[in-house]
Amino acid sequence: MSKLLKASLYEVGPEEPGRPRLLGGRCRCGYVFFPMQAYGCENCGRFGEALQQEALAGRGTLLASAVVHLHADKSRAAPFTVVKVALDTGPVVRSLLAPDCAEVAPGQRLVTTLVEVGRSESGEPVMDLRFTADA
Repeated sequence: MSKLLKASLYEVGPEEPGRPRLLGGRCRCGYVFFPMQAYGCENCGRFGEALQQEALAGRGTLLASAVVHLHADKSRAAPFTVVKVALDTGPVVRSLLAPDCAEVAPGQRLVTTLVEVGRSESGEPVMDLRFTADA
């Protein structure tokens, strides 16, 4: 069994094992956002019951990427690639590229995946969401 690093931001559903879905939301006006929040819709201002949690498919188009060669936190291993992805469902998200993914270019299709990022105190793998090239 593995543990999700940020279980409040994504889930692994039975539909596509290994392809996490992002936990965003949808307003009654149709606006889709990530992450889920209750402060109010960025589009129309509605709040409360007008905002409902929605699992967003982890598929989208790469808008931009940047390789980080030196991070301010010296314990953070570099290099790693930050990606900006327009999800098919609407929101634009920033995340990391999976370490085993080859170079990417704007316009390329990406999907979510889980990557082991460490071990818990009990020895179980700790997994986190990353994006990788769509096969």
